Amino acid sequence: MSGAGSPTLTTDGTGLTVAIVAGQWHTAISEGLKAGARRVLEAAGATVVEYAVPGSFELPVVSKAALEAGADAVVALGVIIRGGTPHFEYVSAAATDGLTRVALDTGKPVGFGVLTLDDEQQGLDRAGLPGSTEDKGAEAAEAALATARVLQVIRG
Repeated sequence: MSGAGSPTLTTDGTGLTVAIVAGQWHTAISEGLKAGARRVLEAAGATVVEYAVPGSFELPVVSKAALEAGADAVVALGVIIRGGTPHFEYVSAAATDGLTRVALDTGKPVGFGVLTLDDEQQGLDRAGLPGSTEDKGAEAAEAALATARVLQVIRG
């Protein structure tokens, strides 16, 4: 299981605004990811704003806009399932590289919750749904909150 060894994070989100930016492909999986992220952020006391984008390719530009508009962190959620063409590699690389650039350019955290999958079942197993073995939306939210707090400490 890929989640083995993951840290247990509990971060106070009071005073933080966190944007969930989520692609709309593969509805059952994406809705599960959003629910997990929202649950963690609300439980931590963060203010949550949500933005829907068509797919994972659009995550970086909207994430950057949300951070520039004042969000303290972003949780970027998407689902990319491998097909029979190179499209998977292009979209996966663009989303990953773009979100990394957004975090570095803005100096604000981006929780990475983009699932790159071989098949739909892998996504269902990771979406935090009943019967799922992992909750990658929750994990991405926890990472965004924890990183926002670390950056606050560093910046004083």
